[in-house]
Amino acid sequence: MSRSSNIEDAFPRGLLRPELFIGVLSSVAAQAVRFNLNDAGSPSGAHFLGGRYGKGEVGEFVLIEGQINLLLGRVVEIHLPESERRSVDASHSKVSDLDALGTIQLLGSVAMDSLRVTAGVESYPRLGDRVYAAPHKFVADLPSLMQPEGSPESKVLLRLGSIDVALESSVSIRPEKLFGRHCAILGTTGGGKSWTTARIIEECLKHKTKIILLDATGEYRGFSGPSVSHFHLGSPIYTATASLPCSLPPTCFIESDFIALFEPAGKVQGPKMRAAIRSLRLAKLAPAIAPNGFIKKIDQLKAAVNAEEQKTGVSEKLDDPRQEFDVMKLVAQIEQECVWPDGRNWTTKQSDPSKWGGETGDFSYCLSLVSRINAVLTSNAFSCVFMSADPALTVAIDDFATNDNRLLRVCLSGVAYEFKAREIVANVVGRHLLNKARSGAFTDSPVVVIVDEAHNFLGRHIGGEDAVARLDAFELIAKEGRKYGLNICLATQRPRDITEGVLSQMGTLVVHRLTNERDRDVVERACGEIDRSASSFLPNLKPGEAAIIGADFPIPLTIQIFPPEVQPKSDGPDYQMHWQLDPPMP
Repeated sequence: MSRSSNIEDAFPRGLLRPELFIGVLSSVAAQAVRFNLNDAGSPSGAHFLGGRYGKGEVGEFVLIEGQINLLLGRVVEIHLPESERRSVDASHSKVSDLDALGTIQLLGSVAMDSLRVTAGVESYPRLGDRVYAAPHKFVADLPSLMQPEGSPESKVLLRLGSIDVALESSVSIRPEKLFGRHCAILGTTGGGKSWTTARIIEECLKHKTKIILLDATGEYRGFSGPSVSHFHLGSPIYTATASLPCSLPPTCFIESDFIALFEPAGKVQGPKMRAAIRSLRLAKLAPAIAPNGFIKKIDQLKAAVNAEEQKTGVSEKLDDPRQEFDVMKLVAQIEQECVWPDGRNWTTKQSDPSKWGGETGDFSYCLSLVSRINAVLTSNAFSCVFMSADPALTVAIDDFATNDNRLLRVCLSGVAYEFKAREIVANVVGRHLLNKARSGAFTDSPVVVIVDEAHNFLGRHIGGEDAVARLDAFELIAKEGRKYGLNICLATQRPRDITEGVLSQMGTLVVHRLTNERDRDVVERACGEIDRSASSFLPNLKPGEAAIIGADFPIPLTIQIFPPEVQPKSDGPDYQMHWQLDPPMP
């Protein structure tokens, strides 16, 4: 093929411009190539078509003019031979004969005819092949250029950021690329994670979307409009103007939730509590045998209870962990379970198999369990569950699935941390969403659930040694929700606290600055598309700058996220204002 002049004629975009020429290859290896820098001695970069180009700076995307196709790469190192290092001084003047070398990480191949970009190297370059800085517009178009051949035209795009300050280099991503295989927004405090989450929500609200936001701290309360609805559990410090209180009825909880809550210990408390829950399910199904809401067993006949248990379909429901029961009667029922099953009575010294006997001493072993149950049922942390008459959040979610609203924000900042209330409540909400998805409710209207501060809710184990419960609702959504039209977007500053099993299910990672080495290691292991060379940029990303990585982004793309119009209210206290003396001391 001919050299760059013909290529410029072939591509109306002007992909290989002489103004962007930066050097020629001097070494070729399997994973990276080296090149001699043409403008290594220049004291600064250059400006072209409104954008700044480093022309050989670390982090810059470059195009290598190969013999068969173009190769896309990224500069990862610039250095001088040892003998030349003293030729650089602080005068900032050009050193024309500076012998600098650069290393380029090979990222993908660019088709000559369609500009379609694919990961991997189709044909390796040769020594002497020319290297050009990649135009910002081309880099910004990478998400669309990495689309498979024959993909339909994108009518819904999320405009998230830009390659540089020039507006023509803005990056737009299809929602199926961002959310289709789940998404995670990662970054340390101050890296821009909250701004990115807010920007994504803003872009989604421009379309006919369905987003459920679990707001852990209340920082996204600024969203408003006719298509936005706000609900809150508990008593948050800050609420949105139109936020409505709601409850989470105990009927949404399953047996494992209550076991995690009440933490029965030892060989007596666990069996007695499970037996009490089974009896209360029967009391709910057959209220005639439980006039007080629980089944009396102390010195009572068994016939009526046995008859109800043997009815068709009842026995299966009694062992169904999702079957409803009145948890407020749990303490009373536990006491009734502490009886002799053979009708033994120490007062009469007789046994009657047709009856339950008198009380045993087991109830004394259950006193600590009873105390914990009473503490939980009356705790402010669970007031939205056990002591609230507000409308059910589950009803609001069900309505949201069928109405025209686009964003349902659920504020969890009013749910306390005691008794692991936040983790359990969020897990119950996640399980309700998964059950609705399995029933087909989201097939025609896909839902994205955004979980803020996800490290508080995913992969958690709660309970004591004798009663350990795993809060796995969102983990199950990550594993199977996609096929039911339910996708998850996690936002967290502690990726190491998210299990690798969950993080590996995230098809797209939007990674802000990560300074902790363990966090970067987790990202590397979870995403096979990133290596040490790419992850080495993560600690040095500017605030608001993010690397987009994933199965649909095999070539890591670094962009500057546009500031959201509705900025999250995540600022800390203003010490200058609150600590200032009035009047100031002289």
